[in-house]
Parts: sequence; structure tokens; C-alpha cells
Amino acid sequence: MRSFIFLLFLCAPFFGVAQDNAEVSKNLLSANFFVPGLEYEFRLTPESTVDIGIGSGFGLAGGYLQGDTEFGIFPFATAQYRRYYNLEKRLRKNKTVAMNSANYFALYSNITSGKPIIGDLQMEDDYEVALGPVWGLQRYFQSGFKLDLRLGVGYFFEEKGDSFVSPIIGISLGWLITGNY
Repeated sequence: MRSFIFLLFLCAPFFGVAQDNAEVSKNLLSANFFVPGLEYEFRLTPESTVDIGIGSGFGLAGGYLQGDTEFGIFPFATAQYRRYYNLEKRLRKNKTVAMNSANYFALYSNITSGKPIIGDLQMEDDYEVALGPVWGLQRYFQSGFKLDLRLGVGYFFEEKGDSFVSPIIGISLGWLITGNY
């Protein structure tokens, strides 16, 4: 099943990027390189999307004062319901909204494994989940380069029952692979 979905993403048709109406794109697939991973965003309504992603993040612990330094590369998955709110305003200012280049409010969710794919840093819990509202801005440039910044506050909980409230800060730098605008 995963192979079929991945193949579907790779075979999605390319279309022109011009956009003159205030609607989000039908689907976008991008690769992120700042935090390595893939992200797929698809339209629900003319102003809202669902954005799902998988990737890997880096963790480092220890150092000079704490003794041995350990590191780990941890897999994660995210999902967001996004509501883009400034599409019309951007068009009135002759700015592009192609490829969902706009600001949004989202309900953000993330699950991160506590077991590294690579490395010796072991977390106490097998997973951590984050849920919360975020504000974000996404920009795609004509070259296909992508910038996505999100800020918010989330409720985090872990496998063993620990929970806390903490900021959600995320940045995605990447490249558009394909999309249907």
C-alpha cells in the first residue's frame, strides 16, 4: 500500500503554476531538506487543505559538561488541517497564491519515535505526540524552492503519561516535486 501511494505521488501530472483565483492548489508534493522528509498537501475546500508529512529529525545529548555525547536520527509523522486566510488580499496586491503561497491557521499534530533509526541516543519513551494550533506562512518561489514557517503552542504527551505545554516552532525548507495547481 505504501509503495502504491508513493508511486501515485511520483506520477502526478505537472501543470502550469499561474493562478489568478483565490483558491488553494489541488495537491502539492514537496521534499524538505532542512529536516529531511516528504510532505503532501491536498485541497479540501477552496481555502483549506490537509498537509501530511514524514521525515526524520536529529537529536543530540551530552557534551563536555555531561560526559559522552550521544546522537540520534528519529522518524516522525505530521498532519495539519490548514485554513488559508489571506488569498484574496495577496491577489489584490498582485502577489502570487500559486502553490498555496499564503498565510494560514492550522491544527497541528506530530508523532515522533523515541527510538533512533541511526545513533545511540535513546529516549525514555517510545513516542511523543504534540497537538496544537499554529499560525504559519508558506511561500513557493518560481524556481520551486519552498519556505514554510509555523509558530504556535501545543500540548505534548509521552508514552509513559508525562504531559506538558510547550511552543511549536517549525521551519521547512525544500523543493516542489510535483503538484496540480
